[in-house]
Order: sequence, then C-alpha cells, then structure tokens
Amino acid sequence: MSSFKEIVTKAVIGKAKKTSGNTFSLEPEEIPNTVLGCWVINHKFNGTKGSSGKVIVNGSFDVNVWYSYNGDKSTAVTTRNFTYSDTMNIPLKEDHNLADASEIIVRCLRQPTVSNVNVEGTTVKLDIEKELGVEIVGDTKVKVSVEDDEDDYEEIFDESDESVLDEINEDYLNEASN
Repeated sequence: MSSFKEIVTKAVIGKAKKTSGNTFSLEPEEIPNTVLGCWVINHKFNGTKGSSGKVIVNGSFDVNVWYSYNGDKSTAVTTRNFTYSDTMNIPLKEDHNLADASEIIVRCLRQPTVSNVNVEGTTVKLDIEKELGVEIVGDTKVKVSVEDDEDDYEEIFDESDESVLDEINEDYLNEASN
C-alpha cells in the first residue's frame, strides 16, 4: 500500500530571456574622422528583486573605440565604462510570487556587441545589443508515492546441492534428439 508525501525543495519557479539594445555616446580627446574598430569587454551584471514583481538587472561594461583623426593620419583608442539597468517581468509558475524567490540567477546569453557605430561631429554614437536570461529559484513542493510496508521482502530458502542434482533429467539430450 502506498501513500503520498510532500517534499519541499528548491526549483526554478520562473524563467525568461530578453534582448535589449541601447545607444551610448562618447567623446574622444581628438575629433574622430573614422571608426576603425569597436569592442566591448568586462561585462558585469547582477539581478535584484524590484517592485511590482519585476527583476532589475544592473550591469556595466567597457567599450574600446579605435578611431582615426587628423585627416586619417593618426589613430587612437579611447575606453569608456557604461552602465545599464534592464527591468524584466518574469512569468512565475503556479502560485508563486517574487517574494518566494530565494535566488535570482542572471546569465548572459549573448555578450554585448556593437551593432552600429557612427561619427557625428565630435561624438561617437554606439548601438549595443545584448541578451540576458533570468532564472528565479524558490521553494516548491513535490508529491511522491511512498511505500508503507517495509516488511514485504520475499523469503528465500537455501537449497542443498543434492536437491538440485535430484531434479536433473539425465535423459534430456536423448529426448531432445528424438
């Protein structure tokens, strides 16, 4: 006979991903003519519980811009740190709410990359896109079937070797060939 028990465990109670893009501006020391290269490094982020059941992801990254100036006769690299804040509304499973969350896990599914760059006068305009995934871990219950009878073991008796030998049919090969 079996009954059911509830086990309280940690599980993912909400999960979502979001692709976002932002436009940033930087002004190098020299007046740029052409952007020769641009890359994003040192991406750092974390997620916190926000108001109204939303998750807020705050992060930062460094942007390096390699550019030419002085009539394309000289080059330089400038680095700037940018910060961002993304608000995500994560759909939660069953009857959970964000207050049930014991942990918010943020993963970068696609690193920040520069999708477009333009020189506008003395300013370099950068369009940067990234994709973040968020998992919310909280307590949940699992029902399992439990066997109540612990004494349902099959009893085994040792047979002596002689009783096994008595059961052997010595004429088996003769009967099988007929």
